[in-house]
Amino acid sequence: MAPIDQQRDEAIRYKAAAILQGAPAGGKGGRLKRLLPFLGPAFVAAIAYVDPGNFATNIAAGSAYGYTLLWVIVAANLMGMLIQILSAKLGIATGRNLAEICRDNLPRPLVWVMWVLMEGVAMATDLAEFLGAALGFNLLFGMPLLWGAILATIATFLILMLERRGFRHLEAVIAVMLGTVALCYVFELGMGGLDWGATVHGALVPAFPDSEAILLATGILGATVMPHAIYLHSSLVQHRIAADTDEAKRKLFRFTQIDATVAMVLAGFVNAAMLVMAAATFWAHGHTGIGSIEVAHLTLAPLLGKASQTVFALSLLASGLSSTVVGTIAGQVIMQGFLHVEIPIWVRRLVTLAPAFVVILIGLDPTRTLVISQVILSLGLPFAVVPLVWFTGQKRLMGALVNRPVTKIVAWVVTGLILALNSYLLFSQLA
Repeated sequence: MAPIDQQRDEAIRYKAAAILQGAPAGGKGGRLKRLLPFLGPAFVAAIAYVDPGNFATNIAAGSAYGYTLLWVIVAANLMGMLIQILSAKLGIATGRNLAEICRDNLPRPLVWVMWVLMEGVAMATDLAEFLGAALGFNLLFGMPLLWGAILATIATFLILMLERRGFRHLEAVIAVMLGTVALCYVFELGMGGLDWGATVHGALVPAFPDSEAILLATGILGATVMPHAIYLHSSLVQHRIAADTDEAKRKLFRFTQIDATVAMVLAGFVNAAMLVMAAATFWAHGHTGIGSIEVAHLTLAPLLGKASQTVFALSLLASGLSSTVVGTIAGQVIMQGFLHVEIPIWVRRLVTLAPAFVVILIGLDPTRTLVISQVILSLGLPFAVVPLVWFTGQKRLMGALVNRPVTKIVAWVVTGLILALNSYLLFSQLA
């Protein structure tokens, strides 16, 4: 890290530590100034909630059922918000990430099984995200998918190099990319002429028109609550800002809750906008058979004009590049935490690129591959959510930040619902 960047990161840590000790922010915008040093980690984790897998499931749901399944996105986002807040709480309270806690508190054979599963999940996630980035280049510039993959490789390496310059640089780039996806969908919604009444009704009234809708709803959940993001968030906060006392940890957690809430609301807006755009554009015009991202891209031009195609491809590219960077970092956290082994991040990037290039070279359908990756994620989800909820409810580990009784009940109910729906998804796909 360059000296000036190191000084900037240390200045942020010093300012945050002073605020935790009760120092006033001073000047205009006091509350915002107090909050700014704590913003960032949740935006990195939130990228997992708007990755290319979400494009596939949300567009399919919106084109097939209109606004009906919008409530699923609202519910899934609220569940994801709770899970991410608990993950951050674990890192703050213990100074360790979830993988490290598992390694230190679970039987060794189970730790090895969990590590293998989480590595598989990380690679499946990275496969989907990298394919999304390659497809973004393909749709945006009309280049072959293979050349899109090569460009995506170069771009992700350049973004990953920012980590050497301090945590703020990487957080800023990821936040900008998340904002880019959001702005793209604001533009799409402005062109699509959505039905506000149907949007509000779909967001608030649960409904399943048929069994296929249940499967799509479960796919939305599977593409939203990501195992690797659960492990990642606990790592992003564990050493970022020092909090040595119970009171400091409580204050830090309150700021972190704001960070997670803002980031997850933005991610939830993007997911909802994807489905609403598909409903207003495809379903409303009778195009209910949109089964792939490529078809969605082609169908936009006749309905909304050429600009809508460009904006759609740009949003997919930003989503794919940012999420594949975050997926690589999450994979590093998983290996280091479970095994206490760390490899150069560029080596990990090269290894995880191999499956994506194989998929491209043998000509597999990218959207179908994205869907299959969500099934693999379902296998790993219990091994992320269950230990997280269990450990955050343990007084010996969490101290003053241990989950309250109401939080425990809600967390276990959410966990049971997530596992039940993902089991349904898994068996439906394999049947």
